[in-house]
Amino acid sequence: MKRRTFISTMGATIGSTVPVFSIVPRHILGGRNFIAPSDKLNVAAIGAGGKAEQNLNLTFRKGEANIVSLCDVDDRMAKRSREKWPDASYYRDFRTMLDKEDKNIDAVIVSSPDHMHAVHALRAMKMGKHVYVEKPLTHDIQEARLLTEAARKYNVVTQMGNQGSSGDDTRYVEKWIQDGVIGDVDRVHVWTNRPVWPQGIPTPQDTHNIPAEVDWDLWLGTAPERPFNPIYIPANWRGWVDFGTGALGDMGCHFIDVPFRALKLSYPISVQCSVGSVWEGFFKEAIYTDSYPPSSKIHIQFPEREGMPPVELIWYDGGILPRRPDELKPDEPMADWDGGIIFEGSKGKLMAGLFGMRATLLPTSRMNDIKLPEPDQPLVANGTEGHQQQWVEACKEGFGSYTSSNFDIAGPLTETVIMGNLAVLSYNYQEKEEFPGRKLLLWDGPNMKITNFVKANDFVKRNYRGTWDFQI
Repeated sequence: MKRRTFISTMGATIGSTVPVFSIVPRHILGGRNFIAPSDKLNVAAIGAGGKAEQNLNLTFRKGEANIVSLCDVDDRMAKRSREKWPDASYYRDFRTMLDKEDKNIDAVIVSSPDHMHAVHALRAMKMGKHVYVEKPLTHDIQEARLLTEAARKYNVVTQMGNQGSSGDDTRYVEKWIQDGVIGDVDRVHVWTNRPVWPQGIPTPQDTHNIPAEVDWDLWLGTAPERPFNPIYIPANWRGWVDFGTGALGDMGCHFIDVPFRALKLSYPISVQCSVGSVWEGFFKEAIYTDSYPPSSKIHIQFPEREGMPPVELIWYDGGILPRRPDELKPDEPMADWDGGIIFEGSKGKLMAGLFGMRATLLPTSRMNDIKLPEPDQPLVANGTEGHQQQWVEACKEGFGSYTSSNFDIAGPLTETVIMGNLAVLSYNYQEKEEFPGRKLLLWDGPNMKITNFVKANDFVKRNYRGTWDFQI
């Protein structure tokens, strides 16, 4: 039962049997803006520095959450959070934290590297904890599918950390597209300026001592064994296949989320890509399979659905951009500095950004010529903060409460994003002077497998190191 439902039901029951009394909420007794300790959400964090620190600050900002426990495998990264919340317990091993602090924790924020998202979140969910998981939801397609199923099984409130899903512009674009403002959409261009970290580089061969503040074995977690090297931490792990999901994982869950919702996308049916080359010498191409390529262009095809025509989504990263629309004036910017989206429809085009630029029809003068429909979904003031606070409030309400990017939405979205990486990682497979990954990969979504190139299925699910497992 949701907390508010419980309180209102109890009030009605008591009022009917003992009418002389009434129940007064404790926040009223405490004065305006007072939140009773019992009404606060007790939050633990797996990951305490970098992006995790921002997530903690946003969760705590309105005073509706207590930060009760922190966990990080790198004491250096956790320093500022431990200073800000000195009463919070601190651990290196998330399993120890969850076991020892079980009774003190209502919800968990997971802000670890991509390769550990699934096991961190699942352990918390199995214990009945609500979870907020940074994007991408998981490192692998199978992890995303199973984590979505786990959220339903364990009846917990979930949210993925793609803040744009709570932004007003996402709601407007969704409404305009579905109301046919630009007609039938058959192509979408999505791009980002990422990577802004090194990619397309060889695996380091030099050796380094592990800092005393770092538990390297726990940091590796599910990933294969390799020597410690400072090149991987604290943030450059994004460019390494064993740990991160590259530019797609970093920004795809933000930008692709908009067309995914607006066009009611589900499983794609095919994917193909081309990637930026790295040369070691004249006509000598370097193939670095441990690191994502410096740039990529990926074509993802979706079938007809719910009366909408088939659509092709084209992803660009590493400085590659789509052709500038003819409808855009020379002095008008093409979306945000870090990326954008262009929908091509039978009746026009629509351009959108995420973190600054407002969605606009093209040419932009059309915005003054027609009356645009208002969104059906409620708007969330300040998408970034609102996204976090929406999750806090939903956790207090209980399972079934609305969040913009719950796992029923975030799971399929993450699968689509990682499909792009399936093509990228298959690209370097070499067999009898052929590069099958450069051909079209056909995808069977319900069964999670590539049907025309068996080796590509190696990237649908990883083999975890040691005793790590993932069973819902």
